[in-house]
Amino acid sequence: MDLKDFLQDINNEPSYVVERKLNELVRKNYHFQNLSESNKELVLSLVKKYKDKIREGIGVSSYTINRDMYNLYEKRHELELTEVDRTHIREILESFKK
Repeated sequence: MDLKDFLQDINNEPSYVVERKLNELVRKNYHFQNLSESNKELVLSLVKKYKDKIREGIGVSSYTINRDMYNLYEKRHELELTEVDRTHIREILESFKK
């Protein structure tokens, strides 16, 4: 499953199906292969935060993504995020922009 598959029928799906698809997306998508399990959970929590905007077709603003990426940058040492991890996370989050 890739992001296009996930976003295709998200408006017509109940919340529990959206949650299941999000979990599957984060765990099985090739974009997430290099992330550790804790980083996958971090991405999943960010995507869940954006879920309502994604479902309504609004998309996520650049400001919101930049704010969240800044927070990750501030916490990079305690979360053990490398530069590569942050780059992958940014790519994933920016794919939700409209």
